[in-house]
Amino acid sequence: MSLWFVLAVNSITLGGLLFLLSSGFSLIFGLMKIPNLTHGSFFMLGAYLATSLIAYGLDFWTAALLGGLGVALFGGLVERFILRRLAGAELAQVLVTLGLSFMVADVCLMVWTGDPIRIATPAALRGTASVAGLGFPKYRLAISLIAVVFAAGLWALLDRTRLGAMIRAGVDDAAMARVVGIRVSRLFTIVFCLGAWLAGFAGVIGGPILSVYPGLDGEMLPLALVVVILGGSGSLLGSLVGSFVVGFLYNFGQAMFPELAYVVLFLPMLIVLVLRPQGLFGRPAV
Repeated sequence: MSLWFVLAVNSITLGGLLFLLSSGFSLIFGLMKIPNLTHGSFFMLGAYLATSLIAYGLDFWTAALLGGLGVALFGGLVERFILRRLAGAELAQVLVTLGLSFMVADVCLMVWTGDPIRIATPAALRGTASVAGLGFPKYRLAISLIAVVFAAGLWALLDRTRLGAMIRAGVDDAAMARVVGIRVSRLFTIVFCLGAWLAGFAGVIGGPILSVYPGLDGEMLPLALVVVILGGSGSLLGSLVGSFVVGFLYNFGQAMFPELAYVVLFLPMLIVLVLRPQGLFGRPAV
């Protein structure tokens, strides 16, 4: 198996995880204008919660769903009792969410210690599967398919449901949405919980590949930020395209230019910020 093929498979897998992580982050930032620096902690916390649930005897997928729900509950409490009081105070939001991320990291370190924890791959997805004569690891292929399914589901939610119409209205003009009777504050909580659940779920399914360890949040958050900046806040298509672009840049950059890996990753973000500040698929603010 060639190095290029391995890197491509790993990049697609990472892109799928990043989409699950960044799509919720993009919606939160696009709707609520909150630079939620706790989002990487949601990813790590979901993975840690799942390790405990699996240790208690739950199967992998049940633990993934419940771990995501636990993170969604935590995210809802953060939005309702902390961030809602800081509406419009961008600097305070940055500092508070950054502080919360440190607090979550300390709690995780105290509860689960500093040793890396590997989440076992589900038995049905171990080994490889042949696609077009090429052998793909089943689990990595499953992550890519899950990302595609979630992308289709989120697209249907945003474009084909009443809730999606309200979310889009809130992204476009929150003040006008309030005028026509949309309860934007409740909408904020729903979107925040959805984004937190996606991040927590992504942390669980990423566990068999990445393991779970202190500092995982700090590694994933910058990648999600790059995705949102490249794709554009509030854009589901931007999150999808940006996630796979970042996945390829990150893996190929580390393999081919290890001394310049972060240059390869962040230079495109810098260029997009200069030439198109709203992102590749975002719309300019009016």
